[in-house]
Parts: sequence; C-alpha cells; structure tokens
Amino acid sequence: MILSRILVFSLLATLGTGLDLLTKDRIFAFKGLPGEQPPSWWIENYFGIETAVNQGAVFGLGQGYGWLFAIVSIAAILGLASWLFLYSACRSLWLTVTLGLVTGGILGNLYDRLNLHRLPVPFAGGVRDWILLRYGQYTWPNFNIADSLLVAGAIMLAVYSLFLADAPGDSVGPGDVAGSAPKQ
Repeated sequence: MILSRILVFSLLATLGTGLDLLTKDRIFAFKGLPGEQPPSWWIENYFGIETAVNQGAVFGLGQGYGWLFAIVSIAAILGLASWLFLYSACRSLWLTVTLGLVTGGILGNLYDRLNLHRLPVPFAGGVRDWILLRYGQYTWPNFNIADSLLVAGAIMLAVYSLFLADAPGDSVGPGDVAGSAPKQ
C-alpha cells in the first residue's frame, strides 16, 4: 500500500508542479513581463490573462520577504513528507491526494521564489501570476495554478478534518507505523 501512495503523492506533486511551471512559462512568453501588454479576456471582463509578479505571499502580503517564504516553503515540504510517510498519513488516500496537491503548489511557487526562471530585477524572486478574475468593479488579485493547488489542498484538508478524520481505519497518529495493525 505504501508504494502505491508514494506513487499517487509523487505523481500529483510532479504533475501539479509541471502544469504550473509550463503555464507560467507559456503565458509569460506570450504576454511578456507585467505592464508590457494589456489583459487578454477569455470571457470579457470576467476571466482573462494578465502577467503579474508577486514579491510577497497571499494577496501580496509580506512584500520583500520572498527569502523568508522560500525557507517556510522548504520547511513545509519537509513537514508534509514527514507527516505523510513517517507519521502514516499515507494510510488515508484523501490525505495522500491532498498533500500531493499542496506539495505541487509549494514547489511551483518555490521555483519562482528561488528565481530559477531568471526574471530580471525588480521582478527577481517574485512568484509569476497570470490568472485574472473580475466581477463588476472588483478584481481578484492575480494568481496561478500553484495557488489553485494550494487552495484546493487547504479545502480538502478542512473537509478531512471536519468530516473524514474519524473514519474507521483512517486514524493517523505519531505512534502509527505504515502497514502496522491499529492499536486497541
């Protein structure tokens, strides 16, 4: 069972990261750096593409602390992997999928924070965003596939915590070992 969960986790994390980086590369190659072209609307004034670079975290908070968010991202990946495989969260397929999505999102944005995409100053170390949503006068801050994976994972984790954590055979604790019999 643990090998299949490692495969599920790795596949989701890899596909999520790959899709995020591919879309960022394509959109930025097509639209250029922020401000170089106006937004392209797929659904006029509701859904479009516009390049942006976020030097902070959620909704642009913490501008200029990208290095701190990179450190937190690395710690989060280590924590998620520990929870999944050392503390047996992988016994739950729901948690395996959830943490695979979250890891894909973390890795996609970490790639940008480490400036592996080589954006020029003043954008270096910022996260590339491109999805644009608007409703009336309200425009949602631009985001990307990695952000979507993180939000989906957070929602799935909340659902798990509220409704699924007490499911039979799905308890996960620090004393549990993958493949071991449940404690009585």
